[in-house]
Amino acid sequence: MVKRIRVAVVAALGVATLVAGPVTTASAGTTKADPAVTDVSVTPNPVEVKGAETVKVTFTAETSGDASAVTGWIKPSLGVETEFRLARSDDLGSGKARWKYTKDVNRQFAAGKWTFRAVTANTAPKSADFTVKQVFETDFDDIAATPSTVDEGGRITLSGVLRQNGANGWAPLANARVHLAFRPLGGSYDRLPGSVETNGQGRFWLRAKAFRTGHWRAEYDGSSTTLGARSETDRVDVRGAVRHSRIVDFGAGPDPVDQGDRIGVGGRLQVDTGHGWQGHRGRKVFILFRADGESRWNDVATDRTDAQGRFGVDVTATRSGDWRAEFDGADGVEGASSVADHVTVRKPAPEPERGDSRITRFNASPEPGRYGRYLRFGGTLQVRDDDGWEGYGAKVGLYFKPKGSHKWQYVKTVRAAESGRVLTRARTYGSGYWKFVFKGDDDFYGDSSASDYVRVVRR
Repeated sequence: MVKRIRVAVVAALGVATLVAGPVTTASAGTTKADPAVTDVSVTPNPVEVKGAETVKVTFTAETSGDASAVTGWIKPSLGVETEFRLARSDDLGSGKARWKYTKDVNRQFAAGKWTFRAVTANTAPKSADFTVKQVFETDFDDIAATPSTVDEGGRITLSGVLRQNGANGWAPLANARVHLAFRPLGGSYDRLPGSVETNGQGRFWLRAKAFRTGHWRAEYDGSSTTLGARSETDRVDVRGAVRHSRIVDFGAGPDPVDQGDRIGVGGRLQVDTGHGWQGHRGRKVFILFRADGESRWNDVATDRTDAQGRFGVDVTATRSGDWRAEFDGADGVEGASSVADHVTVRKPAPEPERGDSRITRFNASPEPGRYGRYLRFGGTLQVRDDDGWEGYGAKVGLYFKPKGSHKWQYVKTVRAAESGRVLTRARTYGSGYWKFVFKGDDDFYGDSSASDYVRVVRR
């Protein structure tokens, strides 16, 4: 009985083994996963398109489950979706793979946010955002620097138009800041201070002073959406500055004068320095004479100006007429002509018996004198008669001799009062000696005062 039970148990166990065996084997196998996109990416991101260049953009997807194909799409925020197939590029093992697609992105792509999504089989897509940044090229047009020739220090204007090559082609770029640069001949470009903004039509006008011959151009530094640009150049020739000159304090005298006597002719040549009129040193000045009744001016003498621009000559009086001084000009300085001064020349009367004369108490003040300011001159003209010395009213000449010179220069003529008192004034531009001269007349011989030295200073 016991033996029979054992056999039955063993048999039962055998049946159980036969039934359970296949179930255990089936549960030990692996269930195959469905294909899926596990990750997507875009390189580079952001995509920056500069000007007319093309950027290669790679769209990457990673899959699992032995995917056999991957489809991708890209789409801007507003616009049409573009479809493409990704190519398998790398086997990552265990049914995983990497897929790629490369696309050329140019300036036709809308700037802004885009979306890339990829899918395999009928699984849910995986997506990633990327940004397209358009940096448009720019260029200048209609560049012109005017005038093409200008005096040194004169103003020039550089004008033109700034444009950008946007998604719809070339168009004016408004409200862009443009700078001015200059290159002298043989030099390099330097940017000048200041800038302007283009108007609604992209136009601009840049102004500057020109001091050297050279080339001018406009420069734009660009922005987050536009590239910088440098314009073509335009040349401007600069002439040496032409300064004005003038002859002042010109005079000839005394007037009238006896034939055969000496006439002093002189004045002062000045040049405009930009900081005021200054004496023009070392320049040749011509003294011209035109006799009464004639139309032609004749050169009589020449003299060179001193440090203060003064010139003067003594000539013999022969005929009545006009005197004038002329400066022919020099490099960078235009010429000048003085006003005319008439002197009447008389035929001398038979020499009568004449009395003596003298000029006393001559004085020039203040001392020292100030450059370009007036000096005051005083003295007394006296003549001797039977009762002694008394004041005499007649014409008296004022003369000046610059320091270091041996030549007296005629300045002006003044008439003494009946008391003999002589008072006048004249501008001074340099240190030197001053005196009064009475040329004499039918009744009295001429005489000169003592000279008075005045030092002139600049303050």
